[in-house]
Amino acid sequence: MNSNIEQPQFGAIIIGDEILSGRREDAHLKRLIETLKTRGLQLSRAEYVGDEEDRITEVLRRSMATGDIVFCFGGIGATPDDRTRQAATAATGLPIERHTGAVAEIEAQFGDGAYPKRVLMADFPQGAALIPNPVNRVPGFSLGTHYFMPGFPQMAWPMTDWILDTHYAHLFHQNDYVEEAILVLDGAESQLIDLMNRLTSKYPETRLFSLPKLGPQKSIELGVKGPTAAVTAAMQELREGVSAAGFQWLEQNRHGLPS
Repeated sequence: MNSNIEQPQFGAIIIGDEILSGRREDAHLKRLIETLKTRGLQLSRAEYVGDEEDRITEVLRRSMATGDIVFCFGGIGATPDDRTRQAATAATGLPIERHTGAVAEIEAQFGDGAYPKRVLMADFPQGAALIPNPVNRVPGFSLGTHYFMPGFPQMAWPMTDWILDTHYAHLFHQNDYVEEAILVLDGAESQLIDLMNRLTSKYPETRLFSLPKLGPQKSIELGVKGPTAAVTAAMQELREGVSAAGFQWLEQNRHGLPS
């Protein structure tokens, strides 16, 4: 493990009016975070956008300029509300063309039923590469480091795994990065701010987080993330400081639950 390796940033773009209207609840973000974590990677940013082609184009154009590795979920079907393929074409300035490999996959799955409509899902920006779909063989596509997949979790999630394991295995578990936290019972952030500021100044290579929780018993999930040695030292001082302030606390596991 090498704490000096400069890793690319990972992002997510989740597309669909149904998410923004509340008709469907997004499941991609949480799953992507966990998928990256199991490989020693982190999600740096995420964005939601509806099925408006101009807005998707704007989001993609801005995202593609970063060089980040970005997973895009939704909107690559053939119905009128699916505008991601067209937006990706507009964002890159590439012509759209029918991908012969995608046609072969769709024909293999649906036979004559591929025509005249299902085959439209083989129209990608010129030069796109395929992302295999293990569920119904209708592929996603990639442009550089942006990866476009269906909104269906049962399709998109194994496709995400394939992308990471095929193209980015060399990045897995390369950086020295851990997260630790405690749950401060009946916690009051105002009484711990000086402690937080002291730790932030003393361990600049780490990032401190404080997540208050309201309920029958107030609490604060208080922790540090960063290189192992610094996190270990900072967390020891954090525990001691919280105890000295008169608060009880519990250890938290990686999912934010008492352990």
